[in-house]
Amino acid sequence: MTVSDIRIIRDFERLPKELLDEYKDLAAANIGDVMGRFRSMDYTVKSMNKLGVHLVGSALTIRIHPTDNLMVHKAIDLARPGDVLVIDAFGGKENAIIGELISHYAKIKGIAGIVTSSPIRDVHAIYNMDFPVFARGATPRGPLKEGSGEINTIISCGTVPVNPGDIIVGDDDGVVVVPKEDAVDVLEQTKLIQEKEKSIIDKMCKTGNWERKWVDEILQQKGYSSQ
Repeated sequence: MTVSDIRIIRDFERLPKELLDEYKDLAAANIGDVMGRFRSMDYTVKSMNKLGVHLVGSALTIRIHPTDNLMVHKAIDLARPGDVLVIDAFGGKENAIIGELISHYAKIKGIAGIVTSSPIRDVHAIYNMDFPVFARGATPRGPLKEGSGEINTIISCGTVPVNPGDIIVGDDDGVVVVPKEDAVDVLEQTKLIQEKEKSIIDKMCKTGNWERKWVDEILQQKGYSSQ
């Protein structure tokens, strides 16, 4: 449906739940490493919850005016359990885009979490909720509800492009976006990285050493030779 400055695509293709569930044991940082560190949202998009948060789900994308969240309310009505609301408010800093009421209703509906590069409000309540919210700080100034915006189109959040159905993974380090067409390959490579890092840590703990030869090898490749 398209009316004036409103565009709503009601549905999108989601990846199988079994595939999404395999991401629940993966760290956002390791996933970001696999993707060349280009799909990690910038440092301003941080968890607003207690330590230990882990978010995995399918991106339901929303683009709104920086001061208005009517399309967020409509997106909640369209969302399925396991979706993550990813909100592009053009990096707005003046108005909170979500708060306690939206977060509670999203949780009741089975939505996996909310990600925005704009502020939120009611941070004390959200901090104590068992519902992942990632945002750019907080402000008491609430949003308007005039209605311009889009649902389920390509957006940008935290300087990263997000398509409907991409996998969103968030933890205490921040948020990464896995393009849905790369989901299987990224999953397999991330598992290998985590197994390799565990092996390195186990060896360090046993021997008290970390093999450092690779440092000088890289320096030599760059033309530096220690004397």
